[in-house]
Amino acid sequence: MPSPIISVENLGKCYLVGHQAQRERYTALRDVIARNVKNLVRTTGDMLRGRQVVQGDEVEEFWALKDVSFEVQQGEVLGIIGRNGAGKSTLLKILSRITEPSEGRVTLRGRVASLLEVGTGFHPELSGRENIFLNGAILGMARSQITKKFDEIVAFAEVEKFLDTPVKRYSSGMYVRLAFAVAAHLEPDILVVDEVLAVGDAEFQKKCLGKMQDVSRHGRTVLFVSHNMGAISSLCSRCILLERGEAIASGAPSDVIPTYYQAGKDSPFNADFTKGRKISGEGATLLSAMIADESGNPLADAVITKPMQIRMKYRIHEAQNGFYFPNFHFFDDTGNCAFISATEGPELPNQPGEYEAICHIPAHFLNDSTYFIGLALTLSDGAIKVAFYEKEALCLHVKDPIEETLPTTRNGYAGAIPGVIRPKFAWNIINLK
Repeated sequence: MPSPIISVENLGKCYLVGHQAQRERYTALRDVIARNVKNLVRTTGDMLRGRQVVQGDEVEEFWALKDVSFEVQQGEVLGIIGRNGAGKSTLLKILSRITEPSEGRVTLRGRVASLLEVGTGFHPELSGRENIFLNGAILGMARSQITKKFDEIVAFAEVEKFLDTPVKRYSSGMYVRLAFAVAAHLEPDILVVDEVLAVGDAEFQKKCLGKMQDVSRHGRTVLFVSHNMGAISSLCSRCILLERGEAIASGAPSDVIPTYYQAGKDSPFNADFTKGRKISGEGATLLSAMIADESGNPLADAVITKPMQIRMKYRIHEAQNGFYFPNFHFFDDTGNCAFISATEGPELPNQPGEYEAICHIPAHFLNDSTYFIGLALTLSDGAIKVAFYEKEALCLHVKDPIEETLPTTRNGYAGAIPGVIRPKFAWNIINLK
């Protein structure tokens, strides 16, 4: 078996974090002088030893990564997922040689192109044209090679009119389009892409995902960080889940993504939106949601043969002339919208209060798959206004209890059934002779 293009062995990255000690209400001058002298001595010692200089009276260690090991083969697309602060960006910075690890070893067998944040590797005073050649030179490309790819890069980035404008005048979307086009078209052996693609519009994100698939088909390796589980499922052959700096799961996206949702404070089938980021908009706020059985009990594992419910609680803050209608958006594990289900007016509420919307899903409708559910509340008052929309708010795992259905409904067939849904329709067979 050929050597992996990326080898990560027991990787760790430690940062020193400074804290200010709690101050007395009255501090003597000698205490201030003694504290400043102590900080000066410690800072000077850190500088002489080449260590990180930290401000503060107390210093503690923070391990952004701890004992992470994995290998990536040539041509593989590896997804790296995890919640904010899990260590994803730190890992990519080490792999891109932007920062050094505190412990462990990284072996890279190829040229790396990184797109970690808006503007990485670009000189703001140079034009788009000049930055293309600058980035190519940084990647070790000859001028003739860059010239050969130049037209493709410009066409992909869609910045022809602003090619000779300093990039400091570009919008964030233009910046990202050009940066990704350069990184992807100059034929690196390893392409590293962070969540920065979220800056672009939906159409450009689709182009980027297609380009990354094309890069991998040509034998190049892609490392992709994203919070979009649909993109991870469709693009990556394998993914790694980081949690508090440690790799807690690795394998096929269909196996690792459920663990990603379960690693948070809320399980994938039961979410409380009153904690953390507030999800609200045009006069309403999302409170909570869950997947439940027909009795209303939280449902961790759904099966095809039994009905289920999607329940959403929300609050209306002020009376409206129109009415609010809840709607649920179901996405399959590749990020495609499977279907949307919405209630109908005009009996829907428009007065202040708390409400719960319940969508009933019959048995034998959903397929054996993973679905991501977006929760939305829309106000209709002559125009359509979105009160709130939280994409991928819930994760629904539907399993086929083959041992129950094999003798009858599947007629002895135990393979996966294609399609997003698999409704059980009524059939008649008529003997015509």
